[in-house]
Amino acid sequence: MSEAKRALITGVTGQDGSYMAEQLLEKGYEVHGVVRRSSTFNRSRIDHIHHDDHIPGKNLHLHYGDVTDAARMSQLVYDIRPHEVYNLAAQSHVRVSFDEPVYTAEATGVSTINMLEAIRSVDTGIRFYQASTSEMFGASPPPQNEDTPFYPRSPYGVAKVYSYWITRNYREAYDMFAVNGQLFNHESPRRGETFVTRKITLAVANILKGKQSELWMGNLDAIRDWGYAKEYTDGMWRMLQADEPEDFVLATGTAYTIRQFLTLAFEHAGLDWEDYVKFDPKFLRPTEVDELIGDASKAKTKLGWEAKVLPPELARIMVDADIARLDGAAEGAF
Repeated sequence: MSEAKRALITGVTGQDGSYMAEQLLEKGYEVHGVVRRSSTFNRSRIDHIHHDDHIPGKNLHLHYGDVTDAARMSQLVYDIRPHEVYNLAAQSHVRVSFDEPVYTAEATGVSTINMLEAIRSVDTGIRFYQASTSEMFGASPPPQNEDTPFYPRSPYGVAKVYSYWITRNYREAYDMFAVNGQLFNHESPRRGETFVTRKITLAVANILKGKQSELWMGNLDAIRDWGYAKEYTDGMWRMLQADEPEDFVLATGTAYTIRQFLTLAFEHAGLDWEDYVKFDPKFLRPTEVDELIGDASKAKTKLGWEAKVLPPELARIMVDADIARLDGAAEGAF
């Protein structure tokens, strides 16, 4: 019997990390996840797949660590000897990156070289996936693809550009299988509650249940390409199964304003968003990204990957999940 593949996921408790862990476990992987120590547990997204260490056959193993700690990352890579590493951890909130630019640089930028150096020192045959982002394109006009110049408009976007180029540099300098997934906005019921799509769908559920009466928002005119996170993590996996290391854009190719997403979410619940939404300038970014619309033709041709869930269905999925949560459904159900 062949040895099961081992994967190491940073950011395993996040939206993408939890879906990635689920999918790898379904494929028969032994999955290891990095979690930060906290006085209160924040593992609700993986509770349904994480079991007590004493249960035989357990295939999800959690390890304390932080991607900003280079020594700890090297030790984990040395001890686990993964076949694949998915670097999904970051300070990933764009608006917050303006408030915490230095921490964002460390957690989103410098942390990537910590992972790459760990792999280089242990085994350059380990395959490495770096979570890049459409925010790197910033002010470059759409549609954006793998050849579009970067013009980031936030400390988060700038940090991700560093991570992108250092990943490419290690691929070329040390012949490592290191790739960037340039993912456009991808959402789900597991999205953090301060991200705009989830903020909207959670508000819809709360309004229906009488727990909220208004929703404070910023710029409603920004155009985004929103897809379903569960499909995007499949794309990440496909990148590491390819014969040659390459970077790929994942996107739906559709364009919706935040105002349109509000309409989709509220109308699904029989509500009119204009009755509840109010403007607060604190939610505006100092520099805005007006349009992000991806061209994932390369991923379709080379990976056989294509987004199926588009924003109208995505809004329905997220609203229904948030209503179900308020009715007592478990996180792992989504």
